[in-house]
Amino acid sequence: MDKTNTENEHIAALVQHLLAIDSEASMESALRSLLTPSEFTEVAKRLQIFRMLEQGIPQRQIAETLGVGIATVTRGSRALKGE
Repeated sequence: MDKTNTENEHIAALVQHLLAIDSEASMESALRSLLTPSEFTEVAKRLQIFRMLEQGIPQRQIAETLGVGIATVTRGSRALKGE
């Protein structure tokens, strides 16, 4: 089995694990178990970046508000556009 197939299987298993979670508290617990505190915070900020971009808030304002680099916001913008 090649690396790509293994990685895809691992991703599929993660997605299935998360989809099986049935409550907000259980989801938070699962994410806190899977991620370091820093990763957990960064994922939460990235979600806020997406939400703020969807609201039309300027990228520089998002970066300042969330305390992230403009490159992080730009990366989020590209992801929303499917680039």
